[in-house]
Amino acid sequence: MGFSLPGVAPTKKFLRRSLSNSSRGASNVFDVPKGHFAVYVGKNEKKRFVIPLSILNHSSFQELLVQVEDEYGYDHPMGGLTIPCREDTFMDLISNLN
Repeated sequence: MGFSLPGVAPTKKFLRRSLSNSSRGASNVFDVPKGHFAVYVGKNEKKRFVIPLSILNHSSFQELLVQVEDEYGYDHPMGGLTIPCREDTFMDLISNLN
């Protein structure tokens, strides 16, 4: 089962890649600024993004979270919010919510 999200022109103003894949090693709570949260995106190789909490208020993002929960549940090995969709699809959705 896949996700069907509308395609829009990407802008990266609202989205910030974290440095979790860098030499710093595992991420922790302290590298997420106040008013933001971390999310892991991808099916095989997960990438970590830090996005504003205001995104949670948008119905499109809430719908995505419901689809993820229905298909994959809450038990994720990453220990955080994991959205197993394509990175570009996620970025398009977040950009549209700006």
